[in-house]
Amino acid sequence: MFSKSRINEPGPKAGTPSDQSKAAEPAATKPAFDYVPSTPKAKPPASVLSADLTITGNVKTSGDIQVEGVVEGDIRAHLLTVGESATIKGEIVADDVVVNGRVIGRVRGLKVRLTSTARVEGDIIHKTIAIESGAHFEGSVQRQEDPLSTGGAPKPANAPAAASAGK
Repeated sequence: MFSKSRINEPGPKAGTPSDQSKAAEPAATKPAFDYVPSTPKAKPPASVLSADLTITGNVKTSGDIQVEGVVEGDIRAHLLTVGESATIKGEIVADDVVVNGRVIGRVRGLKVRLTSTARVEGDIIHKTIAIESGAHFEGSVQRQEDPLSTGGAPKPANAPAAASAGK
């Protein structure tokens, strides 16, 4: 009863001379923009430093790092994951720190998590912290609103000012 016919469809008909002239039409007759739905950019995967890799020197990135090997130096990143077989000898500064392995040095992070396999020898300066049962930790823990600030070593609240101590 009903059939699809090209007679009532808008636009030029197939095989008509207007098909050849369409390529010659000015761009003004085309739509102002082609709609492309906005999709969020996929977050790149973390950079992985493999278990057979030893780095001597500092590592700095605005992205994520997963360390499985040995780093002898400071690390600054957005998210740092220390693998179970990893050892870091140096200061860690990151928004998020997850320690599964060994860290010898200061850890500074907004969120710090020590898993049950973590071994940390050094101070932890954090905004929030989680320490799982079984984690090994030797050092002090201090909460700060901005633990990522690098204004030097934190002073205890009751410590005298350094300028007046020597006079």
